[in-house]
Amino acid sequence: MSTSAGIHHVTAICGDPRRNVAFYTGSLGLRLVKKTVNFDDPTTWHLYYGDETGSPGTALTFFAWGNVPPGHTGVGQAVATAFTIPERSLAYWTDRFAERGIPHDQPERRFGDTVVSFRDPDGMNLELVAAKGTRVLPAWSDGVPAEHAIRGFFGVTLLVADVESTARVLTQAVGFTLHGQEGNRHRFVASGGPLGTAVDVRVEPGSAVGRQGAGSVHHVAFRASDDAAEMEMAAAVRALALQPTDQIDRHYFRSVYFREPGGVLLEIATDGPGFTVDEPKATLGSSLKLPAWYEPRRVEIEAALPALA
Repeated sequence: MSTSAGIHHVTAICGDPRRNVAFYTGSLGLRLVKKTVNFDDPTTWHLYYGDETGSPGTALTFFAWGNVPPGHTGVGQAVATAFTIPERSLAYWTDRFAERGIPHDQPERRFGDTVVSFRDPDGMNLELVAAKGTRVLPAWSDGVPAEHAIRGFFGVTLLVADVESTARVLTQAVGFTLHGQEGNRHRFVASGGPLGTAVDVRVEPGSAVGRQGAGSVHHVAFRASDDAAEMEMAAAVRALALQPTDQIDRHYFRSVYFREPGGVLLEIATDGPGFTVDEPKATLGSSLKLPAWYEPRRVEIEAALPALA
């Protein structure tokens, strides 16, 4: 069985990039750690948010696709992305949501933790999990008191029609173990901790297949410590009769992609080299960064990108 320290990053789709930046930095207090482009479509922004350095387990990223229609939540998708906050910070956040008009639900209990669901401006399903032991973790605090700040990911929820094949991928390829079950929700956990260690698999056999669009998760990436670990995990994926891609250089990490049998697009990403490879920690996210192969087109690319401010 391959091993993983948990979730590396989650990549989603948004519409207006200015609205996206305002929400994730201004309302949630995350740091914009990288402004770059979609390496497969350099006319669109790829924005990264996280802790001070966007370390693995904290990075939520967005393809800003402009006027893309809203997505439709359904089978074959990651349908919720959960952040972890200190156990006593829930009231702070529900008050903040109310003050800012952020749509949110009543708290609920799940596997012993209290969870509040809320939505971003594109309707993306997000959650805050008030988890024990979280307060001691480092946090980026800009506009949110440090004692209440988001620490990083708690986990994600996948929606599938059948749990068995997805469970095999989680346990045999990316190193999670089954933790428990509540109703139609099966929880799998990684031992690497402390962030991004939970994957919940919700099973709804009769639900419609999801459609990607604004507010949808595009893919979920799992951590590999280095290239050797990534190749081991990719081999485990192939052993399940799935077809991972070759390794792709994403400049800040190296990636392998595959679609699990339930329909969710997954990625394995190396921990390094990280976001400080092309700008210092103090000024992360302050200017457009392009990989070397796009630098000759910088003027053209900058002209095509919508303003963020």
